[in-house]
Amino acid sequence: MLGGLARWLRAVGYEAAWEHGIDDGDLVERSRRTGAVLLSSDRPLFDRKLVRSGEVKALFVPRHAPVLDQVVFVLDSLHLGVRELRCMACGGELLATPHDEVTEEAPPRVLATCEDYFRCTSCRRLYWRGTHWARIEATRTSIASRLVP
Repeated sequence: MLGGLARWLRAVGYEAAWEHGIDDGDLVERSRRTGAVLLSSDRPLFDRKLVRSGEVKALFVPRHAPVLDQVVFVLDSLHLGVRELRCMACGGELLATPHDEVTEEAPPRVLATCEDYFRCTSCRRLYWRGTHWARIEATRTSIASRLVP
């Protein structure tokens, strides 16, 4: 139920995993094992012993809030700021990649107009500073401006 939130948490620089249909017990155990903060809109999940005791840090996220409002809520609640953009698909780090290393992958029009490329260290997806990147950066700026100082 929070897949969009996970994607935008990656966009503001945080590792965020999301798995459709994961069992609540498995989710809580994974959070305990990894030390990850569990984000959920599932009230019964917060009644589980490991969550109630605080052994698993968890935050209830309002389900029906718009995704960007959820991002601001999570960052404010956990006292986090906007960091370097991560791969929105998997959360991997993005590393600058030379133009000559992407000539077989990038579309010809992009190769002719773009010089800055980035590759995800995890899924190997290629990114470039196109119009979509500009919209993402504008959204990141908007999120940062809404955070409580």
